Amino acid sequence: MQITAAMVKELRERSGAGMMECKKALTQNDGDIDVSIEWLRKQGLAKADKKADRVAAEGRIAMAEANGNGVLVEVNSETDFVAKDENFLKFAADVAQTALISGAHDAEALKNAAFAGGTVEQARQALVAKVGENVQVRRLVRVDGASTLGAYVHGGRIGVLVALEGGDAELARGVAMHIAAMNPQYVTPEDVPADFVAKEKEISLAQMNEKDKQKPAEIQEKMLAGKIKKTLNEVSLTGQPFVLDTNVSVGDALAKAKARVLSFHRIAVGEGIEKVVEDYAAEVAKAMQV
Repeated sequence: MQITAAMVKELRERSGAGMMECKKALTQNDGDIDVSIEWLRKQGLAKADKKADRVAAEGRIAMAEANGNGVLVEVNSETDFVAKDENFLKFAADVAQTALISGAHDAEALKNAAFAGGTVEQARQALVAKVGENVQVRRLVRVDGASTLGAYVHGGRIGVLVALEGGDAELARGVAMHIAAMNPQYVTPEDVPADFVAKEKEISLAQMNEKDKQKPAEIQEKMLAGKIKKTLNEVSLTGQPFVLDTNVSVGDALAKAKARVLSFHRIAVGEGIEKVVEDYAAEVAKAMQV
């Protein structure tokens, strides 16, 4: 299989490994990027895959909350210029309020909600005509009836809703800010799927040096258990150092307040959307060869 520059670039962005290592990994694994990431990690040449963190579209996250209920709405535009336009910002804020009041649970239902004498979809079409770009109401997440609700939007790009049992508004907002910054994948280490744990153990075994491999099996198991525990804490909310007080974990802060996290949602503008990047220099060079 031919290994293209685009494939190497994507693998570099997702793994953090060097160009030559990425090319070798792709060659060894028939161009399969996911398998190549695992191969690089086993060689100790890559970090965990950051694909989910990629932001590849423009727009804003808008938030609305009241009486233990909260919503986050992602509204996308083609350019950041339009995403900062006052008409776009007002539309996003008003759509979030509409989502909260209407009770809509997804973007499709929200499109039909009453809005400014028509529907959200009609208002979206009118905005498209006004700003001259495609605008989409892409996602909606909500939390209803939380005894303690934390809601936070960072720079219009990342939004978080977290529902606590116990605690207070200050703690809930702090936990929401932490989630925005650290992007945990699970609430507790116990919530991490067994297949994830098994894969991390396999990778840790592959990374073990020859000296450690000569140690007794029980010592090796303890070493692996320590590494896996560290990894599970890194991907779990309660195991991470609290960004507002790094001397304690989020779990410690929650325990002190006799609170626990029931659920959380974190969304970032454009995650999971592939954005076309125009290479004008390449286009010109190609045209010159015709």
